[in-house]
Amino acid sequence: MAGEYKREYEESIYHPEKFWSKAAKEIHWYKPFTKVLDDSGKPFYRWFPGGELNTCYNAIDDHVRKGRGDQFAIIYDSPVTNTIRKITYRQLFILGSKFAGVLSSVGVEKGDTVILYMPTIPETAIAMLACARMGAIHSVVFGGFSPNELAVRIDDAKPKIVVSASCGIDGGEMMEYKPLLDKALEIAHHQPEKCIIYQRKQVKASMVKDRDIDWAETIASASAKAATLTCKHGLARGAPSIP
Repeated sequence: MAGEYKREYEESIYHPEKFWSKAAKEIHWYKPFTKVLDDSGKPFYRWFPGGELNTCYNAIDDHVRKGRGDQFAIIYDSPVTNTIRKITYRQLFILGSKFAGVLSSVGVEKGDTVILYMPTIPETAIAMLACARMGAIHSVVFGGFSPNELAVRIDDAKPKIVVSASCGIDGGEMMEYKPLLDKALEIAHHQPEKCIIYQRKQVKASMVKDRDIDWAETIASASAKAATLTCKHGLARGAPSIP
């Protein structure tokens, strides 16, 4: 094993194009790259120019397609909340597809930006993957940032929507996120069209009429199949579908 690692390591250092060419064959490309490394503009290098892929497809769908759907993709173990959750690739595929459908239903399209102002919970990863599935850009803002700092990032990223949670918990201390978000939107010049709020059991956030959407309610009514079809433009074209 040590000898194999040494060979792989040395190849990555001394023959990087060969090393990364082999690595690239392990993932799905729906538009193949024209070259492994473009060094024509040194010192600005471009890897895999011309290639196109979908990060979400490679992170989730491809594992399900290859028979690993029942393996755990996420193991969430929080000693702070005494919570353990295990999510398989198949479950993550369904949850991610549904949330991508939710994003699409509120107007998010390929190329739009979504700010994630979230604690470290599985729903944050689900939101990230849903954005990648449909070709949206996610911008993570550290949960608990002050309203002014969040407002600066909202004005900079100009998100179509903001995804947040009712609270975060750090070192046993609970911090309500929603009042911080509301204040940030009072300060910010740019106004997102909607805010999707994940209500945690520790505290229930107040919702702003016609702007805020409850995560659980909207995802419960979403159809995974419809969401997958809705976001098909973000998936790897020509890749087998998943039942």
